[in-house]
Amino acid sequence: MKVTPEKNEKIGKMIFASIYPLYLNRLEKNGRTKEELDQVIRWFTAYDQASLQAHLDENATYKTFFEQAKIHPNTHLIKGVVCGYRIEEIEDEFSLYKQCRQMEKLIDELARGRKMEKILRIDKNKDLPLQQ
Repeated sequence: MKVTPEKNEKIGKMIFASIYPLYLNRLEKNGRTKEELDQVIRWFTAYDQASLQAHLDENATYKTFFEQAKIHPNTHLIKGVVCGYRIEEIEDEFSLYKQCRQMEKLIDELARGRKMEKILRIDKNKDLPLQQ
């Protein structure tokens, strides 16, 4: 599937706090926790817990949420299909849409029971983020 400027804009206007409970509900049904969800989001965005909570409390849009984030340098390692879109094929001009799908991929991996060090792209032998 191809991302359009309209889809990118639509994602940008969505309120992150309205989607967060849906992520959490899905994870809890699969035996995962809020702490794990927050850990994944914090890794991806470099927010601390207070900043993450502030974005939730302020009903920040995805656009604001991602613009203020410092996206992890290893996000290029996040690959696969989410909602019919192959992440690595999303054009750079749609970075907002790509970041949203990358984060959703991480959350999907968490829900499916993947180990945290794999989700966070960490080399457990070296305890360092995986490089490619």
